[in-house]
Amino acid sequence: MHMNTTGQSARLSAMMFLQFFIWGAWYVTVGIFMGERGMGDISHWAYTVGPLAAVVSPFFLGMIADRYFDVEKVLGVMHILGGVAILAAPSFAGSPVVFILLLALHMLCYMPTIGLTNTLAFHNITDQEKQFPLIRVFGTIGWIVAGVFVSLGLHAEATTLPFYVAGAAAILMGLYSFSLPHTPPPAAGKGKMTVREIVGLDALAQLSSRGFKVFIISSFLICIPLAAYYNFAPIFANDVQLTNVAFKMSFGQMSEVLFMVAMPFFFRRLGVKWMLVVGMGAWVLRYALFAMAAPTGVVWMIMFGIILHGICYDFFFVTGQIYVDKKATPEIRGQAQGFLVLVTLGAGMLIGAQVSGWLNNYFKAGNDVLTAAAWQSFWWVPAIFAAVIMVGFALLFNDKRGYR
Repeated sequence: MHMNTTGQSARLSAMMFLQFFIWGAWYVTVGIFMGERGMGDISHWAYTVGPLAAVVSPFFLGMIADRYFDVEKVLGVMHILGGVAILAAPSFAGSPVVFILLLALHMLCYMPTIGLTNTLAFHNITDQEKQFPLIRVFGTIGWIVAGVFVSLGLHAEATTLPFYVAGAAAILMGLYSFSLPHTPPPAAGKGKMTVREIVGLDALAQLSSRGFKVFIISSFLICIPLAAYYNFAPIFANDVQLTNVAFKMSFGQMSEVLFMVAMPFFFRRLGVKWMLVVGMGAWVLRYALFAMAAPTGVVWMIMFGIILHGICYDFFFVTGQIYVDKKATPEIRGQAQGFLVLVTLGAGMLIGAQVSGWLNNYFKAGNDVLTAAAWQSFWWVPAIFAAVIMVGFALLFNDKRGYR
């Protein structure tokens, strides 16, 4: 049953707020935390466990969550388990392997919940293009509030506190999830699930238009250079002496709020193709600004690159989610969304985290930190890579209706 009352929409918005508050509380500053504790050379592993979890999560969702359990109950259990894992992580900062494994356990519990919150929201609204961005924007607000709280409120960017804040929020989200609107398992009673279905190959077979294939391949490839931002932008900002890094990074999410609210307007004016092209172009510009700012630490260039996040994220990721939801038939929507997560936040970001970690260590050339000149070289690599993918997508993608 679809819900449309203001009160019920508020409940979905609160769900999104807590969902992304958890991630925002620790994810931006974990690289700084690790650098302070002698783990700087392996900080990219903290940004690899999330993509690994995104690869694994469709199997969990497909074999268990989508089939046997109500969505809101799975959400509750996963968040409580993930909360316990991240609460334990900082106690093992002296043991890098255990520390990374606890982050991995947290992300294995957390990553499936991104798809589950989207499923729950889409199930309980009637107009995806109009309603979903206005509900999803509260996730962005949650991320901002987490960054401001950790940075300006606690001044805790290099401490253990972000992990404790994230863990407490995860347990709260877990308890809250049990009160969310009843959402039955989307694949209940459909018989045995195959690996083809779980990874989304059956959905891909139905969505076999040239335009969709170009979209999926481009989405995968662009996520490789994108990964460098999440790992190394906070470390770069810290290295060039920006203060209150988590707060400054949250300016990106603040712009995301504005663009999320404006998305219905841009959809009508630009359509799917040009929304995606503009989103990719914003990533190119961001990395170019970082590269040009690096030698002398030009603050306005760095801040402008961060503020571009609204276009970078909304025009690419959120547009992609809506495009897939509209393109898919109701029977394969869950699979199709899972496949998109697998390809982007999973495979693309996984390869990207390892490549950017390798690049970072390469440009360090044996030093503890990157020099200003090395940071410049580092940022030009993802800028050029993203530019090539953007041009290829613009030339090859032709899905005039954007939908089915």
